[in-house]
Amino acid sequence: MLTHHKRIVPALVALVAVAAALFALSGCKGGNEYVPPPPPKVKVAPPERRKVTEYMRFTGNTQAVNSVDLRARIEGFLVKQAYVDGATVKKGQLLFVIQPEPYEAKVLEAKAGLQSQLAGLHQAEIEYVRAKNLLREKAGPDTDVVKWDAQREQYKAGVENAKAQIELAQINLSYTKVTAPFNGRVSRRDVDVGNLVGGGEKTLLATIISYDPMYVYFTLGERDLLRLQASRGGKAAPGKHVKIPVEVGFSGSTDYPYKGVLDYYGLGIDPKTGTILLRGELPNPDGAIAPGLFARVRIPLEKREALLVPDTAVGQDQLGRFVLILNDKNVVEQRPVTIGFSVNDMLVVDKGLKGDERVIVSDLQRVRAGGKAEPMPDASASAPAASAGTKTPPAGAKK
Repeated sequence: MLTHHKRIVPALVALVAVAAALFALSGCKGGNEYVPPPPPKVKVAPPERRKVTEYMRFTGNTQAVNSVDLRARIEGFLVKQAYVDGATVKKGQLLFVIQPEPYEAKVLEAKAGLQSQLAGLHQAEIEYVRAKNLLREKAGPDTDVVKWDAQREQYKAGVENAKAQIELAQINLSYTKVTAPFNGRVSRRDVDVGNLVGGGEKTLLATIISYDPMYVYFTLGERDLLRLQASRGGKAAPGKHVKIPVEVGFSGSTDYPYKGVLDYYGLGIDPKTGTILLRGELPNPDGAIAPGLFARVRIPLEKREALLVPDTAVGQDQLGRFVLILNDKNVVEQRPVTIGFSVNDMLVVDKGLKGDERVIVSDLQRVRAGGKAEPMPDASASAPAASAGTKTPPAGAKK
């Protein structure tokens, strides 16, 4: 009996050990089961529908409205520079002085010549009258009348010539003072004071350019020209003076802060380049726009209704641009789209969206087409709706 009991105890111990091992194995299996992660949360929003202005964009260069080489029109020594190199000057302001004394003497000489001719004319008039009286009394020959009449006409011509000489001398005297032909900025001097200028050639003294307004020149292709004309109902044809708005920006900025008008069309399409030259006029009162700048130019066309999405919502692969949308089962779908122009940080979608889709607007890398995602509530869209649909009860009212 004791021997039988001793045999049962080891068997029970072994059975308990096996049961414990099986329980441990089953527990480990349950703890290592794969639990899929929750779908990623993404922010979604419908495309924004509103009217936008489409633009035609070009590149060009700025150019001064007026640019003049200041040259010595007479010969003489340069005696004065009356401005500081690079200064802004007003129309009529004195810039250079060429030695005036020789030309002042020429004016005096011409005036003296006029007095001489007037004196001769006066004497010829007296002699002519005397000869006529003598001829009437038959006391003198008719040849004297003819002679003094000719002398009188000769002195009349001499008087006119002397007046012309005075005017010419005064013009040359005025050339001794070189003044600004318009408001603008003057370059550094090209000739130092003390040098002889105008000797055998019109010596360049300096250059002056105007700054306000400023021109911007650019070219349009034939297709763009026809499109511009169509957007204006045919009123933008060359030769028609229609003030079409033009906006200009420069390197270092994406904005178009300078506003002006299109004021010139070329005579037609250049057959060599297939383009036409256009010019815009920009107000430049502070002189911020310099000549010769590379310019970005845009011309607004008609306004139209469009669908817009944030630029962060648009991706690109080998097939082109796309957006990711959530369908009604919260499954991500990839939708190819055709993108038009940009409006600030939004992109116009020309094709691919209807307007009622839920577009994923950020974190595109966190999701993939065919996978699921959880839309995040759009606080900016839900807050106004909640405030409009919920009314605060008056104090003391029963809920």
